Amino acid sequence: MNSTHDTDPEETSETPGSARILALTVCSAAIGGTFQYGYNISIINAPTSYIQGFINDTYMERWGTSLDIPQVTILWTVIVSAFSLGGLVGALLAGPMAVHFGRKNSLLLNNSFLFVGAVLVLTCRVAKSFEMIILARFLVGMNSGVSMNIQPMYFGESAPKHLRGAVAFSSAVFTAFGIFLGQVVGLTELLGTEPLWPYLLASNALPASIQLLTLPWFPESPRYLLIDRGDREACVRALGRLRGGEAPVSEMEEMLQEQQQQQSIALSSGGAASAKTPWALFKDRDLLPQLRTVMAASSAMMLCGNDSFYFYASYIFLEAGIPPEKVQYVTIGTGASELTASILSNFLIERVGRRYLLVGGYSLMSCWTVVFTVALNLQSRGVAGMPYLSMACVFSYILSFGLGPAGVTGILPAEIFDQAARPAAYMVAGSLMWISLFLVGMLFPFIVNSLGDFCFLPFLAVCLVSALFLGLTLPETKGKTLAEITAEFHRKNETKNDRPGRQVDESNTDQPQLHTACSFTSLTQDPGCNQKNRD
Repeated sequence: MNSTHDTDPEETSETPGSARILALTVCSAAIGGTFQYGYNISIINAPTSYIQGFINDTYMERWGTSLDIPQVTILWTVIVSAFSLGGLVGALLAGPMAVHFGRKNSLLLNNSFLFVGAVLVLTCRVAKSFEMIILARFLVGMNSGVSMNIQPMYFGESAPKHLRGAVAFSSAVFTAFGIFLGQVVGLTELLGTEPLWPYLLASNALPASIQLLTLPWFPESPRYLLIDRGDREACVRALGRLRGGEAPVSEMEEMLQEQQQQQSIALSSGGAASAKTPWALFKDRDLLPQLRTVMAASSAMMLCGNDSFYFYASYIFLEAGIPPEKVQYVTIGTGASELTASILSNFLIERVGRRYLLVGGYSLMSCWTVVFTVALNLQSRGVAGMPYLSMACVFSYILSFGLGPAGVTGILPAEIFDQAARPAAYMVAGSLMWISLFLVGMLFPFIVNSLGDFCFLPFLAVCLVSALFLGLTLPETKGKTLAEITAEFHRKNETKNDRPGRQVDESNTDQPQLHTACSFTSLTQDPGCNQKNRD
């Protein structure tokens, strides 16, 4: 194994076939995964007035009286909030699903929530039930909660070390693409009309169908097959397909090392090797630095106010003099901005590194929040040109978010936790993301009413604290093995623990070895080698 700053020639010399299989695997998993999250938070905006009218008409038919505007708004808030609550449930389900069904099969099973939701929205008019929309959005949220956790896990475990960040960051690219495409499909010339809004909400079944038809042809996560299921032969086959030929010896030895470490931890504790629970993760003092960092990054991703900038965009565009009928077209630019930034960051992540993109993204967002707050105050005083400055801040803020926090946050649990802790880490991270999204959605209207033009100052505080905290606690993970990353965390956070069952032996971080694990070559020649080591 090479040092941290050197790249293994075996890893970089990939065949065109390996790149093709890996790219197709990423596209197949993402089109029914994080793409759905972006798409489903986007398509709900266009039919807002139509759904509110449907709620009022349905209530009138049932009870013979109409709802007041505040009552309709409350029911609309319930529909919107159901997505976040479903996402929380999905995030909690993701860990057990990933362990019991595997990464790939979990993504395939996850589509069932979308298909049921699509049936509900297509039949809600016939049934004259707005409650079916609430249930449908809850199920769509569950789908997003599962995919937002399992897909980055699947990508991080399937990609070679030198492409791990770029492959995992593609989750953010597909999320941004989903937002952009949802805005396009929601145009009044397409499905954003009163007769067609149920078809707009049900259109998420199409990407789900594409995934069901394509993903079964691609391999499962090699790490899952070896470490969770103990199926060495299946792991070698999957890794060989993903690398376009033979399974790389160095990658197999790294996975075998992790497998042996987990087995030794299990033996020292007197039990069998198994995935950690979130509670076990909180009790493990060796993993507290990593857990704190992931919790902070996941919460900040939703508390930073990026979705609130989307909410404010229409108002800003109207104030800038854009005709109301043209605002929908300009709003597409916000989705295109995040998509452009995500694609750019995908090329930069293996050159610049995760830490600089994350800290730099929050630092830039802090700057734009200050400028935006000043512009809003001057705009309210009638200063000329301020609406245009506000509009520029909206695009700049979204670009900065897409450049770092949008993608790097989802990569972190896959890179800094081992196989046993990874599902639980994603459960904790995903739960905090969805709780934070729910809180921002519920509290932002009250923040606007209370603070007025200063309503983005709380988000400024979140961005500043996040940049400072992550800059101090997060080591660079680019091109490093799990052992090296764990040692960096312990050095950076000044934690010392000499327990025999720790995740990494610091005396060997400069040149990780297999210790008692057999080499991949000897394993393929002597299947009993693994058993001998345990004896």
